[in-house]
Amino acid sequence: MRTHNTRTATRLTLALALTTALFAAGCGSEKAQDSTVSKPATKKSPAPSGGRARQVADAWDGSEAAEVWRSGYHPLGDTAPPPEGGWHSNDDRTAHLLENYVLRGKLPTTAPEKGQVKWEGGQSLTLPLMDARQTYTALARVDSPTDPQLTITGARLGEMTIVTGRGPATVPTWLFTLEGYDEPLRRVAFEPSKLPKSPIERATGGRTTRAGLSQLGRVVGASEDGRSVTVVAYHGSCDDGPVVDVLETDGSVVLSASVAGGSTGEICDAVLLGEKVTVKLDRPLDGRVLLDAFMGRPLPHKKYKLQQHPCLARDLTHHHFAESLAFRQRINRNAH
Repeated sequence: MRTHNTRTATRLTLALALTTALFAAGCGSEKAQDSTVSKPATKKSPAPSGGRARQVADAWDGSEAAEVWRSGYHPLGDTAPPPEGGWHSNDDRTAHLLENYVLRGKLPTTAPEKGQVKWEGGQSLTLPLMDARQTYTALARVDSPTDPQLTITGARLGEMTIVTGRGPATVPTWLFTLEGYDEPLRRVAFEPSKLPKSPIERATGGRTTRAGLSQLGRVVGASEDGRSVTVVAYHGSCDDGPVVDVLETDGSVVLSASVAGGSTGEICDAVLLGEKVTVKLDRPLDGRVLLDAFMGRPLPHKKYKLQQHPCLARDLTHHHFAESLAFRQRINRNAH
C-alpha cells in the first residue's frame, strides 16, 4: 500500500464545532482553517493495517457487485462545472457552491425520454434523461434570497465530456443560460447509477476503527487520464491532517483513510474538518472499482452529509463563504 498526504490548499468545513452556547442543542458554529497555516509539530501516527484493504479488494474482485458497478454510469468529475472562463465574482462562486439559484425565465417543457453515455472506446449506455425542470431542481437545491444567488433565464440541451469510473464519456447536458454570463452553466442530464450492494460489511467501530482506519467522504474529481483521483478525507483541528493509503489490484482501487499526528495532549475543539486529498495511481482506473476500505463500498460522488450528525453538514470552501456572515446565519438557522 502507498500513502498519500499531499493535499490541496482548500480545506472544507464539513461539521460544526461544539461551543458552549449551542452545546445543549448538540450543534455549534462552523470553523474553517487554511491548510497552509503552520501547526505544532506532532508525531505522525502509523498508517492503519492494510489487512482491511486487502479484505475489501478480495471481496469485490470478480464479484457480481463489481460487474453491476462496471455496467453503470458512475461520474468522477464535476457534473455541474463552472462556466468556461470561470466565475465573475466570489459571490457567484458562493452561490454555486451553496446551490442557490433563482429561475427567471422559461425552461423547455419537452425532452427525449432517454439519452446515451458514450465512452471513448465505443461503448455506450442508455439511461433515463432528466428534463430541464428536473435537472434545474437537482442543480438548485437552495432558495435563499438573503445569500448570494445566481439567476437562470433559460436552457437548451447539449452535451459535455466527463470523467467516469470507466474513463472519459460524452453525456447529454442541459446548458443553462446564466444572467450576466456569455457561457452557459452545464449540468449533466443523468443521475449516477445506483450503487450495488456491497459483498462485504463496513468495518466495525464508529467513524474510526481501533487501528485508526477512518471513513472517507466522497469523490470530488479525477484526472482525465484516470491516473489520479481526489477525495474528501476527515480529520480534526489538532492533528497533521488526513492520510490516504491506496491498494491497487486488477479489479479495484481501495483507499484507506487515517489521521496523522494528534498526540500533543493539547485541548482541542470538537470540530471535524474535511480536506481534499489527491491520490496518484500506478495505472489508470480503467473500469476498476474505487472503494472505501472503511465502508467496504464504492465511494459516493454526490455531496456527502455526515451520518448520525445532528447538524447541517455540507461541503464548504472556506475562502469563499465559510467566513461570510450570511452563511454563518444560515448555518445557525439550520442548527436550531
